[in-house]
Amino acid sequence: MQYKRILLKLSGESLAGEAGRGIDPACLESYARQVCEVARMGAEIGIVIGGGNIFRGLSGTRTGVDRVTGDQMGMLATVINGLALCSALEREGQPCKVMTALRVEPVGEYYARERAIEYLRSGHVVIFSGGTGNPLFTTDTAGSLRAIEINADILLKGTRVDGVYTADPEKDPTATKFERISHDEIYRLGLKVMDLTATTLCKENGLPLVVFNMDVPGNLKRVVTGENVGTVVY
Repeated sequence: MQYKRILLKLSGESLAGEAGRGIDPACLESYARQVCEVARMGAEIGIVIGGGNIFRGLSGTRTGVDRVTGDQMGMLATVINGLALCSALEREGQPCKVMTALRVEPVGEYYARERAIEYLRSGHVVIFSGGTGNPLFTTDTAGSLRAIEINADILLKGTRVDGVYTADPEKDPTATKFERISHDEIYRLGLKVMDLTATTLCKENGLPLVVFNMDVPGNLKRVVTGENVGTVVY
């Protein structure tokens, strides 16, 4: 196994499946099975999941919701997704804890770094929900932050595409894929891999990133075992 401790970043939209909103049970089950497969190999897994399938703060401002309030609503949406994923993992027999950056006990345990690391060492998958706990930050930033805090070996971003491209491959059929790309090249080319705050956190803390297609069953295991899947950002 190439990576012992990982932070997996999932988008909320990925849980919606073809419906585009809400939580698709088939997607949830597929993700849970992939995570369990890797956990049973001995990997320590933290997960940050977005909330865009339920509510996205930026889109809320277009309907008259204040930006800060909208972001708080989005953070609560990530708690809902975290609870759903935790339940799916437990159905597969995998111990799991939901930790939140917002105080919503007893729904989730308030995040503390030392406690999170204890759970990881004891074989629990730890789902970090509530974003960073602050408005104006994305869950990509939360993923980078939590990965650094728990001393993860790698940040894995599971998406609907199989890596980083010169343009959006869903919109531009001429887009070409990068096998490896540096954080500096991402800045220079203006690629939307993650928001700039998240990218800067990774760069300044020497945290490598792999972007891969989580919708292909078995891909998570392939990445963790060192297969050439997705794009490595260094």
